Amino acid sequence: MNSTKVKLMCATAGAGAVLAAGGLTVALGAVHAPSGSLMSDTPSATVGETATTTTTAPSAPQTPVATPPVTATTPEGFATP
Repeated sequence: MNSTKVKLMCATAGAGAVLAAGGLTVALGAVHAPSGSLMSDTPSATVGETATTTTTAPSAPQTPVATPPVTATTPEGFATP
């Protein structure tokens, strides 16, 4: 066989594979499509209403600056802060 015939056979096989994959996708997609018959008559969960209020930001932070509760002394020979 020459290379032209081999290329034509490969192209035909590839096109057939693409068409087969597309056909399978359509066929399986139709089987797994959701239907309305699975819906139940039970009530669905509800969530309470959301209340949004607009407030202005405080001018100062709510918490004071952290200060250590323990004080330490600098040992002799070290620089004092």
